[in-house]
Amino acid sequence: MHFLDDSLLPETQQKLVIQAAPFAPEWLPGDADDIPVTMDEQVQAAVDCYNAGATVLHIHVRELDGHGSKRMSMFNEMMARLRQAVPDMVLQIGGSISFAPEDEGAEAKWLSHDSRHLLAEITPKPDQVTIAINTVQMNIVELMTADDLEGTSIAKPAMYKAYRDMIVEAGPDFYLEHLERLTANNIQPHFQLGNVSNLETVERLIRKGVYTGPLNLNYVAIGGGSAGRHPADLIEFIRRSPDGSVVTVESLMRSVAPMNAIGIALGAHVRVGNEDNLWRRKGERMTSVEQVEQMVRIADELGRDVAGGTEAKQIYKIGEYYGDTEETLTRLGMVPNRRPGERGVPLRDVSVPAAV
Repeated sequence: MHFLDDSLLPETQQKLVIQAAPFAPEWLPGDADDIPVTMDEQVQAAVDCYNAGATVLHIHVRELDGHGSKRMSMFNEMMARLRQAVPDMVLQIGGSISFAPEDEGAEAKWLSHDSRHLLAEITPKPDQVTIAINTVQMNIVELMTADDLEGTSIAKPAMYKAYRDMIVEAGPDFYLEHLERLTANNIQPHFQLGNVSNLETVERLIRKGVYTGPLNLNYVAIGGGSAGRHPADLIEFIRRSPDGSVVTVESLMRSVAPMNAIGIALGAHVRVGNEDNLWRRKGERMTSVEQVEQMVRIADELGRDVAGGTEAKQIYKIGEYYGDTEETLTRLGMVPNRRPGERGVPLRDVSVPAAV
């Protein structure tokens, strides 16, 4: 993204979209006080996050035994109830479905391609489904300290090893089919990208006409195969993202607040919740709702307005798709594809008016 002289002034930035992830699929009940288990508790968690200022809900579903649900009937019920309870929120299904191991010491893994493709068939349908691009290690404990894990199920050696060795299988065989199914059902993909090379793969998909739509990105700074906590890497990812894309910062544990503060200052958007973080400061727990409230306060101190639900849907361009590759490149502010024999940097069509 280009930064102009006034780009850090809050009145020139999009209103802040706060994404809440309060369903914590990697944790078990008891790991934190605010992990919802029953369907009523899960719906109430969404309502509480919305009332605190969140306008995007990252959704996983939990069974009564405390483990993440893999039943589409549960997802259908959850979506139907959320549409009634928080109609103004962007409802975003987590594309992993559930990666928590069933038993202590069992492998932590994402489900098969066929199971993950079923997310495109949920009724009522979500606004978005997150999608990983390229197979990577997802060692979610690499950046976690003993203090981070103290008193949680992941502190147990067998569970720790299960998450240390987890792999996200997201090669072309998966993501090409998944994008096709999501698009066919008018569900927007929300790309989960851990580094610039993942972003480059998405840009190639756009240039080849595989994906023609708005570009919403989570910068996944959780280590262990994704980006780490170096702020220069975050800044570079934002700089490399197309001008018309929307970037949300996703980090881990006590780095969530400082990484998000940088993102807010730069005009990006933020994600919080007990899926990513359990702590306010060392030894002091913090709920998902309190994390949302903290982002509202930081935004207020910087003078940046927080988006409402309708505004978040407009920023994410929910329900929009573009006609072809050329329109997509134009709408995303990307230079056009090179014409045969063309030399130098292809210029944008100066006759096309700027997007409002």
